[in-house]
Amino acid sequence: MLWSLLLLLLIMIGFSQYNRLIGLKNQLSNAFAQIDVQLQRRHDLIPNLVESCQGYMDHERETLKSITTARTQGADASLQVQKDPANAQAVAVWNDCVQHESLGFRRILATVEQYPDLKAIDAVQQLMDTLQSTENRIGFARQAYNDMVALYNTALQGFPGLLVARLGGLRDVPQLELSDPTIREVPHVHLSCGNST
Repeated sequence: MLWSLLLLLLIMIGFSQYNRLIGLKNQLSNAFAQIDVQLQRRHDLIPNLVESCQGYMDHERETLKSITTARTQGADASLQVQKDPANAQAVAVWNDCVQHESLGFRRILATVEQYPDLKAIDAVQQLMDTLQSTENRIGFARQAYNDMVALYNTALQGFPGLLVARLGGLRDVPQLELSDPTIREVPHVHLSCGNST
């Protein structure tokens, strides 16, 4: 009788822990989706900025194509990460695509900064402000995701989570890291008082 109660208690603890881990995994998926929402917002705004700056930024069309390609590849990897957040290879591919997109975005912003006449146009300034706000949101969403990864991984690695995770096939999830060191660099912007050509 005592063994039956002990076994029942262990099973209940196991189910409770498994349900907690699944809840954390779902929160992790939601945190990842929030990054994707902000990335889509940025992706939708960049062509508007380039279009508003037409004539000044014809040479940035290639950058826009590069950003679009990175976004498409990132979207494919994003689907893989959403299906399996512990897939380190998919996370790395997605993260590289996002960073490539970020570098292109920074290049476009630096180009706009070089033209005071362009910055004086209200529509361009509003788009730049919106894009900068979006970049901040992306950063906050990445931070929230990494916080959830830490919480999830801690729950998986502790006891009894470790046992339940192994039985349930749950694995650690990799953090999002900046793999491209140039993303940390402050963009160099040439500011001039006169018109740039």
